Amino acid sequence: MRSAPSLRPLWHSLLSPALLLGLANPSPAAVPANLAPFVEKNCTGCHDAAEKKGGLDLESAAFDPKDPKNFALWETVFDRVQDGQMPPKKKARPEQASLDAFLRNLAAPLVSADQARLAPEGRSTWRRLNRYEYENSVRDLLGAPWLQIRDALPEDGEAFRFNKVGEALDVSHVQVARYLGAADYALRQALAPKEKRPETKVTRYYTRDEGSYTGKMKFNEFNQAPERATFPTLGFAGQPDVRAAKAPMTVGKANKEQRELEGVGVVASSYEPIEPKFSNFKAPVAGRYKLRLMGQTVWVGPGPDKKWFIPDLDNISKGRRSEPITVYSDTTPRQLRRQGTFDLTPEPAVHELDVWLLAGETIRVDAGRLFRSRPGAGRWQNPLAEKDGQPGVVFRWLEVEGPFFEQWPPAGHQLMFGDLPFKKSDTPGTPVEVVSTKPKEDATRLLKGFLQTAYRHPGAESEMSRFLPVIENALKTGSSFTDSMIAGYTAVLCSPAFVCVEEKPGKLDQHALAARLSYFLWNSAPDKELRDLATKGTLSKPDVLKAQTERLLNDPKAGRFTEAFLAYWLDLRKIQATSPDSTLYPDYYLDDLLAESAEEETVAFFNELIHSNLPTRNLVSSDFVMVNERLATHYGLPGFEGVQIRKVKLPADSPRGGLITQASVLKVTANGTTTSPVLRGGWVLERIMGKPVPRPPPNIPAVEPDIRGTVTLRQQLDKHRDQTSCASCHSRMDPPGFALENFDVMGAWRDTYRAAGAGKPPVPGIAKSGQKFEFSLGLPVDATGELADGRKFGNIRDFKTLLLTDEKQLARNLVRQFAVYATGAPVRFGDRPAVEKILQASASKNYGVRTLIHSLVQSELFQSK
Repeated sequence: MRSAPSLRPLWHSLLSPALLLGLANPSPAAVPANLAPFVEKNCTGCHDAAEKKGGLDLESAAFDPKDPKNFALWETVFDRVQDGQMPPKKKARPEQASLDAFLRNLAAPLVSADQARLAPEGRSTWRRLNRYEYENSVRDLLGAPWLQIRDALPEDGEAFRFNKVGEALDVSHVQVARYLGAADYALRQALAPKEKRPETKVTRYYTRDEGSYTGKMKFNEFNQAPERATFPTLGFAGQPDVRAAKAPMTVGKANKEQRELEGVGVVASSYEPIEPKFSNFKAPVAGRYKLRLMGQTVWVGPGPDKKWFIPDLDNISKGRRSEPITVYSDTTPRQLRRQGTFDLTPEPAVHELDVWLLAGETIRVDAGRLFRSRPGAGRWQNPLAEKDGQPGVVFRWLEVEGPFFEQWPPAGHQLMFGDLPFKKSDTPGTPVEVVSTKPKEDATRLLKGFLQTAYRHPGAESEMSRFLPVIENALKTGSSFTDSMIAGYTAVLCSPAFVCVEEKPGKLDQHALAARLSYFLWNSAPDKELRDLATKGTLSKPDVLKAQTERLLNDPKAGRFTEAFLAYWLDLRKIQATSPDSTLYPDYYLDDLLAESAEEETVAFFNELIHSNLPTRNLVSSDFVMVNERLATHYGLPGFEGVQIRKVKLPADSPRGGLITQASVLKVTANGTTTSPVLRGGWVLERIMGKPVPRPPPNIPAVEPDIRGTVTLRQQLDKHRDQTSCASCHSRMDPPGFALENFDVMGAWRDTYRAAGAGKPPVPGIAKSGQKFEFSLGLPVDATGELADGRKFGNIRDFKTLLLTDEKQLARNLVRQFAVYATGAPVRFGDRPAVEKILQASASKNYGVRTLIHSLVQSELFQSK
């Protein structure tokens, strides 16, 4: 079977006058003369009035691209022929010249009709900002990076895979109410937190003064064993008298030198019931702080004789290796926000993190490699315990410096109230009360400045008449000046001009272009530099636009783009939606370090593709991975220590490299208990190859894996494909899924499936929970397959090689994903010529990912509504 024709030559003459004139003579309902011979020769033998295979009758089909349903029919015909699915491989393939001519002649009227249909209103529809965009826009406007308002807003709808498309971002009374609440909360949080500037100071919190550390030294019904207890140390020595309450918990201020050596240790990670945190510290106000944590790793001696696995909490010595530490901010009840990571070393050292905290948050640290004791029917055992002891960590103190303020009052407060004086407020939720001796004049002046900054286009003064009455009415009814102004500002932050993206049909004006670029690469409103260029009318100049695209990509805010884009394109936001089954996958159960590292890997990998402008083919196969120690171990790579993600070159025979063999992707395409070639294969086709398959017919039951290990899903699918209605799609979906069958629900390599149930010897081992493994080995994995076009592969490496034969299609799909995300509109048939131009402009750079972004931004597709 011949390969599908390249799309490049097909678009050169799509809208040529000769072709359009050739289509003018036939009746609108008749198949044009330049299409009919091909259809009759290659299609109607199966798709006629008698056969109607696939429910398609091309013998009597009309040809009227102006009609949306008829357009969709012929678009499907184009795609099936272009992809080589039709005519089917059992029939003789047409000559390449005949195929090219048919596709060219069919594309021309489809493109023309599609572009004509969209011309009056443009590609993109009116839409509101999604939750990500709204939160970032408010944060940047008020200069408050710590604001958390996303979760206060309703979940966004999705269309064409993203939460950026207008038709899925509806507005209801519930959403309006939520926006009002979120805006009011944000504005009050941005006020000066105190009457006077909070002092930036350094405070040290010793673990010996923290009840959540020292309280776990005592044994009770929830803390029954040494593995679940904390222990005191002095340097690297245990303190049995302190642990037995025969000596004071701390020398305190009486001996400053000795106090610096006092610490509290654990051999388990932070999990119920061991959840130590520095509760004596609570962030006095929201803002930026520096955290310094002092501690070291230790080795805890074994218990006596046959109970060697029980730690002797009085037998402490220097650690044998570093331990990864994750720092969380914590609010009741267990609302954790990950703030950063570092490696605690055998040598006592201070580790510093720069963080943004909410008022009232405290600090919790977790030694993620250590085990998490979960009682079962029998005893538990630390899987890291050895005959001569087990690892542990000791924390001596936490030092907090802050809060830091770049200006006083804070930027958000100054935006709202300028230099007006303020005093302490008695109103809950409002820290200060602003004082105005001329409320009407001040309200007019302040509202005007706020509007000019908040709105993304000029002419904000014209909106004064809408919002000033809100403030004036509030003042008349007895509200304070502060509350009245916040009522007006809340209305601004909930107005269509702020909440919604405003674009007019045709080429975007300068300010709309600035907003589109900023919401593409920063997920937020344009900054002053973009707005100034838009006001000057120079932003759309190619060299200026290129320089600004570079500036935005090089800014830390570009991380918002990477995270949000991957959250929806690859479904990374769902990585915590399922947990590995505690019976079949106990080695992953409770392993937050693995799940967090997996997500971090994918974000770091895509950032590397952008910043180094690596070819798009790296999405499928790269000679490197971005991993830390936990992932390297998971992937079977040469070991190293450290929690920080780094670029690691792969061995030549490694199955890793690219997106589809990353733990995060393999986790979101599994359910925590089993893997499905159908789901994974469909995911690869849609997300990576850009060739989605139709939804399954109704009333066709799903094929469920057999967790007993007696029948593989492949064997079940072989029978499933015997059904005619299933075969056409499964012949495309199943092979990519089969290629990934060597990877389990968390992305580790496997040669054999895991099985549950009695009667089989369990695999030896101890889980992170401390319980023995209960799973056994089932049938061997078969990762061979045959693509729909007849090409065969023997494993994942072969499959990647087959995908790389069409690098342009990989780049085409990525451009389409970028285009949907950036413009808030699907890539329709009429947009295909524009996509091909972007690819043509990027070909000389091997479709580098950064080049694709630049080429998209420079395109008419990006710069038009």
